[in-house]
Formats: sequence, structure tokens, C-alpha cells
Amino acid sequence: MDGVIVDSNPLHREAWEAFNLRYGVETTEAMHESMYGKRNDDIVRNFFGAELPEAEVFARGAAKEALYREMAKDRLQEMLVPGLREFLQSFPDCPMALASNGEAANIELIVEKAGLRPYFRALVNGSQVVNPKPHPEIYLRAADILQVKPANCIVFEDSHAGVQAGVSAGMRVVGIRTTHDELPGASITIDNFLSRELRQWLASERVA
Repeated sequence: MDGVIVDSNPLHREAWEAFNLRYGVETTEAMHESMYGKRNDDIVRNFFGAELPEAEVFARGAAKEALYREMAKDRLQEMLVPGLREFLQSFPDCPMALASNGEAANIELIVEKAGLRPYFRALVNGSQVVNPKPHPEIYLRAADILQVKPANCIVFEDSHAGVQAGVSAGMRVVGIRTTHDELPGASITIDNFLSRELRQWLASERVA
């Protein structure tokens, strides 16, 4: 979702910076880079220490996401990755799922407020899996819900952890350069959904 459906990473960066200051923590570029594609419990432990009690990890992650949603609620349309809506409309009969390490409330905010809910047959969030990305569990769960073989799935990802998860799930991966210019492991890398190269690549692919 983040970096694929919405180009939200700049806003997540702002939210983490503001949230971390509540605890006197200055957010470095290295900290920002470490969060991409990760689930909040991993991010919080990385930022504040592995010894933090689980309840506090959850509380801090939830508080940061509440701050993010407040900042994002009036900006969602401008945050959509270019060409996304037209791309989704081009495949009305294709089973699609949104699988994100993000919180359920974030997913609901984006798909409902941006009018994207009808395009997805399944929404899978980070709390529904034991192992977050880069583990493949979230993508395998989405494929199971859609009743599609992993080999017949195409993942769209912007993060290194996400690409790794898709490849480990046995799926083809389309990399989107909203977060990283290079996405090793992706079958093809594009700037956004307006890419002619993407259309050509999809037309050339055949499922087993």
C-alpha cells in the first residue's frame, strides 16, 4: 500500500519525526531508510530499543499511526500514485488483494476515503500474519484468500523488504520507484502506473 497505492512515505517520515520528538529522539536518515516496508513493531523496537515492553511497543506504534492518519486524511487524493485508478479500472475481472504491513485503520482510511475499496477482493494487514515482510507470509495469505496459485500472482512493491517477500512467495514482482531507484529481484521496475513498459510487460506474461 505505502509507496504503491499512495506515495505516503514522505508523510510517514514527517509523522515519525514529529512522534519521535515526543520522546526526545531526533530521527536520522538511517532511521528513515530502515523503516521502509517494515511493520510498526519492528520499527518501534529499532527506534526505541529492543527491550521495550510489548504493550508499550504496540501503544507507541498505534499513537504514531493515529498521528499519520490525522495528517493524511485531507491529502489522500494528491498522494495516489499516478495512473493507479485507471490501472485498477483496466482489470475489472482480475482478482486483486491489498497486502500491507500497515495497520488495519490505515488501510481502511486509504481505500475508503480514496474510493478504492471496490477494486480489492481482500485486504490483508500486518496484524493478520505472524511474520511481517520480508517474510512471504502476507503474500501467501493474500493468494490463498484469492484462491490463486502464488506462481500466477504479480506483486507491486516499492521496498526492498517487500520485493524480497514477493520473490520468496514465488511470485513475480513489479517494482515501483517511489521509495528506491533500484529494487533488486523485481521482474520489471517502473516509475508509476502510467508506464507503457508495464502494459507491454503484462501483455507478454502468461499464467500457468
